[in-house]
Amino acid sequence: MTGSFIARNPSVLWFLLALALFTLTVTVLSQSLGLGLVSTSFLKTLGKTLCLCLVAVAMDVVWGYCGILSLGHFAFFGIGGYAIGMWLMYARTEQIVATSLAAQPLPATPQEIEAAIGTQIFGVVGSSEFPALWAVADSLALQLLAAVLVPGLLAFVFGWLAFRSRVTGVYLSILTQAMTLALSLYLFQNDSGLRGNNGLSGLQNIPGLDHVGQATLSLWFFWASALALGAGYVFFAWIVSGKMGSVIRAIRDNEARVRFLGYHVEHYKLFVFTITAVVAGIAGALYYPQAGIINPAEIAPIASIYLAVWVAIGGRGRLYGAVIGAALVSLLSSWFTGGAAPDIDLGFYTIRWTDWWLVLLGLTFVAVTLFFPKGIGGLFDLIPRRGYDARQGDYGPDKGSWRQEEGKPT
Repeated sequence: MTGSFIARNPSVLWFLLALALFTLTVTVLSQSLGLGLVSTSFLKTLGKTLCLCLVAVAMDVVWGYCGILSLGHFAFFGIGGYAIGMWLMYARTEQIVATSLAAQPLPATPQEIEAAIGTQIFGVVGSSEFPALWAVADSLALQLLAAVLVPGLLAFVFGWLAFRSRVTGVYLSILTQAMTLALSLYLFQNDSGLRGNNGLSGLQNIPGLDHVGQATLSLWFFWASALALGAGYVFFAWIVSGKMGSVIRAIRDNEARVRFLGYHVEHYKLFVFTITAVVAGIAGALYYPQAGIINPAEIAPIASIYLAVWVAIGGRGRLYGAVIGAALVSLLSSWFTGGAAPDIDLGFYTIRWTDWWLVLLGLTFVAVTLFFPKGIGGLFDLIPRRGYDARQGDYGPDKGSWRQEEGKPT
């Protein structure tokens, strides 16, 4: 291949320009720095949507490019959220406890402070002891590291066991779903150390930034989410556009032939599975401080199925398709389930979109599968490309075909 990375992948430049324009527009319209036309709650929705787009891009790489239908990638997303959520809860509770105990005549000992923090965090599940899982919850650096390493390590171990056994197809999908279900059920237990069904809450309150309003914090997280999406998009575009991209697409199309050619198929699949899990964890670490709460329901297998639906609707096998699918479904979900969509009175029955949204999503998925198998992103294929169809003469068996010695068409 010749030319620069951007020259070979012009869609990357267009995506970055569109993302930059979108970010600038929202900033100008925000309440913190702009005209105040975009509310803080909607700004958080947009920031969360960007995080969902990032995990959708990761899902597209592992499924659309490598052919691994993982029904567990949202679990990695949730692990990243829990990792940062533990520090947020600990640090925030420590501030509250320290302020409360400062009014006592005698200063509190470190043991008393820790006991009070444990009571505040785990009292909701009838405990006050810090589980071993919270050993480094007081360190932001270590929890950020956990948000990256834990999803990656879990994906690496799972992938190594599955791929070396050459588990493929629907069996691999079932295994990833079983992994997600097992993790979700573990987190529902009170003795998991993560407050069971109550989950971690109050994550929107950032320790040390009490003087900063939610409007400004939301804008900061929106910027961080946009930056992460842009960096993740470029990173994955670089992976799928080079030799590795050709190999993983070949694995998707004919794994046996790629193995016959001498490639270590398991190594490629393990790399893709692990690196996409790491990116999913980063997306989760950015998402849940904007959502404000995380509980085991976020890691339930249905969440990973939704993720696959987003990618299918947007168009798998094309990174911008995953972004389109995730953004469209996320924003429509917020509109339909948030009460903004008006109910439809049929006389004999009233359609309330809060009840019928999932049915509409399912019908949309079926319709896209039947009539638009390439997804919404496939509509870009209808745009005529200059230099192919307009050619005249005997250039090969197909209209617009060209020979290598003629050079690439312009």
